Amino acid sequence: MTGETPESAPRGGAAYADGAGATALMHQVGSRAVHWLEEHREGFRTPDRAAAPDEVKEFFKPVGELALMGRVLTREGVAGTSQAAQMRGLLDFAWRDVLDGGGLLAWMQRDEPLSPLPLEVYTAFRELGYHHAEVERHARVMSGIRSWQALEMLPNRRLGLTRHEARAELTSGAETAAALRGTWLAQTPEPWTVDYHIAYVVTHTVFHLTDWGARLDALPGDIADYLTRWLPVWVDEWREREHWDLLGELLVVDAMLPRPALDGAAWQSFAQAQGADGAMPLERTRPADGADEFGTLYHPTLVAVFASTMATSRALTALTGSAS
Repeated sequence: MTGETPESAPRGGAAYADGAGATALMHQVGSRAVHWLEEHREGFRTPDRAAAPDEVKEFFKPVGELALMGRVLTREGVAGTSQAAQMRGLLDFAWRDVLDGGGLLAWMQRDEPLSPLPLEVYTAFRELGYHHAEVERHARVMSGIRSWQALEMLPNRRLGLTRHEARAELTSGAETAAALRGTWLAQTPEPWTVDYHIAYVVTHTVFHLTDWGARLDALPGDIADYLTRWLPVWVDEWREREHWDLLGELLVVDAMLPRPALDGAAWQSFAQAQGADGAMPLERTRPADGADEFGTLYHPTLVAVFASTMATSRALTALTGSAS
């Protein structure tokens, strides 16, 4: 990364204060993305359980991410009636037909008792009202043993697991502060070292710490100040590279800051990159015909739902505040 944030740049949350037109653009991105996800919901389906275990388990990640975005959309309450119904249908399909009502998660717990993946997938579904008694019993037992606490993982991953445990009411969440201290972002390093991999560590540290936007006051002031200063620089670079997946995650981070740092240009570029059918390409343009379209497009399209929901919620709050 090169350069510094120009002190005179028109920052400070213009993207959230431009009125109904900007808000409509943000909302439209998410509405179209949900439509594409519904149209391609079969892509979330896992192989038959008779397949190799590793082949089945790799399909859990998309389903878990879908549940997270469904939870965000439900929580923020900014979806239109049609969009909300589409997402609820997707979640019902994922729980009933993809996860076998939670049975597939219980199967993985039996196959890999110490894997945190079933809990990470289950948490958002649990918050949405879906339950599976065996999954919960296993999670309670495993989270109480020393081997579970001794699992070796990257600091950002440990922070995420700590928050999943708290959200599932397995712990008090008191370990969050200690887990945060070990992350790259908490040490506010040299900002020009933010390459592709670190950028995702930055965004996910914010997502985990705030429970995907539910606890915005959990972001410490020094980290928020650091992000407010340097986010525009990072966004300019990834926007220039046309990396829409990462740009979308950075837009989410901006919507979570006490004082948003971006103007509306990044949102304009992000919206223009979205396909007419609602799919968001990972970077530059979507894959050529015959490529694994769902495998390439599902994540940036889910990110588009996330960015749209958080930005729309922030914009409506700003509009309501300015009108009062």
